[in-house]
Amino acid sequence: MDTEDYKVEIGDLIQEIRQDRGLTQAELAKKLGTSQSAINRIEKGKQNISLDMIAKLSDVLDSTILSVNQAGTVSFKINGGRELHGAINVNTSKNAAVGLLCASLLNRGKTTLRRVAKIEEVYRIIEVLESIGVKVRWIGDDEKDLEISTPKRLQLSKLDTEAALRTRSVIMLMGPLIHLARNFNLPHAGGCHLGKRTVEPHLQGLEQFGLSLNSHCGDYYGCRVKPIEPGEVNVVLSERGDTVTENVLMAAALHDGVTTIRGASSNYMVQDVCFYLEKLGVKVEGVGTTTLKVHGKPEIDEVVEYWPSEDPIEAMSFIAAGIVTHSEITIKRAPIEFLEIELETLRSMGLKFELSSEYMAHNKHTRLVDLTIKKSDLVEPKDKVAPMPFPGLNIDNLPFFAVVAASANGQTLLHDWVFENRAIYLTELSKLNVSVQLLDVHRAIIEGPTNWRPAEIIAPPALRPAIVIMLGMLAAPGESILRNVYSINRGYEDLANRLNSLGAHIETLTGI
Repeated sequence: MDTEDYKVEIGDLIQEIRQDRGLTQAELAKKLGTSQSAINRIEKGKQNISLDMIAKLSDVLDSTILSVNQAGTVSFKINGGRELHGAINVNTSKNAAVGLLCASLLNRGKTTLRRVAKIEEVYRIIEVLESIGVKVRWIGDDEKDLEISTPKRLQLSKLDTEAALRTRSVIMLMGPLIHLARNFNLPHAGGCHLGKRTVEPHLQGLEQFGLSLNSHCGDYYGCRVKPIEPGEVNVVLSERGDTVTENVLMAAALHDGVTTIRGASSNYMVQDVCFYLEKLGVKVEGVGTTTLKVHGKPEIDEVVEYWPSEDPIEAMSFIAAGIVTHSEITIKRAPIEFLEIELETLRSMGLKFELSSEYMAHNKHTRLVDLTIKKSDLVEPKDKVAPMPFPGLNIDNLPFFAVVAASANGQTLLHDWVFENRAIYLTELSKLNVSVQLLDVHRAIIEGPTNWRPAEIIAPPALRPAIVIMLGMLAAPGESILRNVYSINRGYEDLANRLNSLGAHIETLTGI
């Protein structure tokens, strides 16, 4: 079909839907803020029509005019102000899944990861792995398990650059690739737009295993490896980062000797990689502490299966959803060890909740509870809310306190000292009538309670701020539109329908 035929077909569709809605051309033009002659030309296929105009027409006519594939724009139409109820299970962790996918390169045998969330971040890493020759397939009756088989020789020259540039997790390929290739290039990490990122902490840790970068500019890192002798390695991390720790762990796993890592992150996704390495026969001492001792193996060829742990950030999302909608809901399979500080902070603000007895996750390590959030009247915290490395308040959970603060009585100071840009994104909440005062790029004061109002907002290109805006829309009575939710789909599987199961009213607009 040529362009002219396509315009005629779109015009006929618009006319048919308009007439079905009982609107004249003049009435539709008024709703769109354009002229009747423009609508007439569109319906006759005599005018180029922009994607933005198609989006507006879809909203006004309450009908999807043009659908595109999954890579296209997806938006949420949210009818807020509804009380939630019922129970929901927490899915396995996004951050654990991407780390484990990268770690699977260490194993010459077959790895099966159970109950992996089907999210964009996982899809991007799978695309990268498949492009270099790794066989990855979804298995099981509901295709929720991942089977991964690594070839004897990777085709690194065929690495899918486009997929790699859309995820920051690609940097964790450095650790395993140190032992699998002498020279390789990795695209610069992408993912969320949260401010400047540096590869230096990764390089400082990995250079102990012979890695150097001969290209630190352009769109890729030129990685060169000079293999080191077997024996003891000591690494002191300059940054207690999650991905940095995972990268060094993976490098240590295939090193023939004992590696001591000091200043390590002890966060949930790091623990998952440690537990997986132990499945591969790599002994890891000090899991859950800042000092890890890894007894590496020069070769790993095992058939293993592993269950990633449940996602504490997703659990916090549902906690915040219950708070902002003033609802009572139960969050099942919540990893309590990684939520304790958050819950204590919320308790000090007046939140009432109940915890079940603890039980073990499928990985036999992570402690879970069922958490019931009660309807509560919250007040401002006595101190600022700021993240710290585990076991402190999780860095990724801090943004949820923006909508919590907007629902509480008083002023709350949020201090996001880790990222330069993330606090700025929280100012978008003002469109939902939240009182947000940005002190600088790291600190914001939020005053509540909020008289929520609906709005149309383009989702920020950062996962957690985008979710925070979505949660605010759940609280705002009336119809809100959250446009281009790719950043949300990076980290959450089928979130709209899962929230709908609790009584929310979210419509997914697939296409423009």
